[in-house]
Amino acid sequence: MFLGQLENHTWIVCLGNIAALFGRQRFDIYRKVPKDLTQPTYTGAIISVCCCLFILFLFLSELTGFIATEIVNELYVDDPDKDSGGKIEVNLNISLPNLHCELVGLDIQDEMGRHEVGHIDNSMKIPLNNGDGCRFEGHFSINKVPGNFHVSTHSATAQPQNPDMTHVIHKLSFGDKLQVHNVHGAFNALEGADKLSSNPLASHDYILKIVPTVYEDMSGKQRYSYQYTVANKEYVAYSHTGRIIPAIWFRYDLSPITVKYTERRQPLYRFITSICAIIGGTFTVAGILDSCIFTASEAWKKIQLGKMQ
Repeated sequence: MFLGQLENHTWIVCLGNIAALFGRQRFDIYRKVPKDLTQPTYTGAIISVCCCLFILFLFLSELTGFIATEIVNELYVDDPDKDSGGKIEVNLNISLPNLHCELVGLDIQDEMGRHEVGHIDNSMKIPLNNGDGCRFEGHFSINKVPGNFHVSTHSATAQPQNPDMTHVIHKLSFGDKLQVHNVHGAFNALEGADKLSSNPLASHDYILKIVPTVYEDMSGKQRYSYQYTVANKEYVAYSHTGRIIPAIWFRYDLSPITVKYTERRQPLYRFITSICAIIGGTFTVAGILDSCIFTASEAWKKIQLGKMQ
């Protein structure tokens, strides 16, 4: 029994020695310097204030970037909206100030064999200039194949002799409307196109390259729209029978490249890392600068004392 008590006592002594070893101050890597061994200086005070202000400025900048949402874009080859049934919604708003509404019509045709003259579904004609002009507003769909739609007098009961195709395009867009202030794309590239000073008997060709566009918000919800580039020309067309009736043509083709915009926010760990880097880097540089200035100042004082002696 005595031997057992002696063994327990030995273990207690060993554990006490280990605890004392780890409790010693020599394991403190953050050594403290007594205040009476430090020397405050005016230069150090100025550097400290500037250092704190600089850290505050950088912290607020990083905080603003952390709170704000950034838009990241990428390109890939794919059809993003596979649930659309191969259709693209089109919104057209155009004014023809010198053509009567009963003469204005919309025709649609494409490489899948669609040929529709005088499309009237989801469309509206608003008389202008006391009935002398017309504003056509239409919402229709097109197939995802090359084709065209055009505003003309082809669907009129009687063709006019000299139809005036001068016009102003208020809107031409494809797909859903995106109202995102951080995305500046060509979703309505023909907005405000003014051809009122053109030859009244000229046809107008707008060649469109439609680019599928996807916008994904922070919740993962996706919206599908289309941007487009445009080139245009106007001409008076003739055939062997005489002048061809003018029209306003929108010839389109689809790009295989899809543009995707994604909302992202800076992760928390990156924000914390940046703040630590700002604080540590600023204090380190400030400490080096203060040390250099203090050393130079002390050396200058010694030189001055040497001259006096």
